[in-house]
Amino acid sequence: MPEAAHLTSVPYYAQWESADLVDRIVSGELPASADPLWPKSGAESPEECAYWSWRLCGMACLRMALDHWKGTAPPAVSLAEECLEAGAYVRHEDGRLDGLIYAPFAEYARTRWSLSAECRPDLPAAELPAHLAAGGLAMLSVHPSIRELHPEPPHKGGHLVLAVAADEDNLYVHNPSGFPGRSQRAAAVPWPDLDRFYAGRGVFLGAMPDAN
Repeated sequence: MPEAAHLTSVPYYAQWESADLVDRIVSGELPASADPLWPKSGAESPEECAYWSWRLCGMACLRMALDHWKGTAPPAVSLAEECLEAGAYVRHEDGRLDGLIYAPFAEYARTRWSLSAECRPDLPAAELPAHLAAGGLAMLSVHPSIRELHPEPPHKGGHLVLAVAADEDNLYVHNPSGFPGRSQRAAAVPWPDLDRFYAGRGVFLGAMPDAN
């Protein structure tokens, strides 16, 4: 297993403000609008927070990276609204929201936050260990049931996790919709299982060489 210090050096954020309630929100037991910490999201109402929350996996990954390299984690909805302006999300007249769109997101991460960000529509899993060993992070498109290592996910992709480390046996991910105590921080995904969930695309993130 990678050094524990490396795994824990990357802060964890869920896509809902109350990380300890993610399992109850995902199961439908608790409405997303009932998250008691919703004001921390930057939304103006519980309803606005709930609207965004199901699409904030990418913003949660960005917050983790920003906190790791820059010591700041702006509110998730505030980041999402900036990404909407940058074209990384597309909101339709009927309220539907498309995104995260990788190319404009990577440009936003570079220009707004001075991160190294490379859009990778084709990202073989074999490239991940070297990037992570060099101190980078990777946002990966996976099916959300990766949090339980579901034996038969219905498709690949649809959710973003942040890869933080790797070893011979596992990829370790911070999962914004992972379940508390089980699959949130540095959740181990065995390499043979990854292919069931991973859509083969993502974004390489890194600190700029001259970043403070």
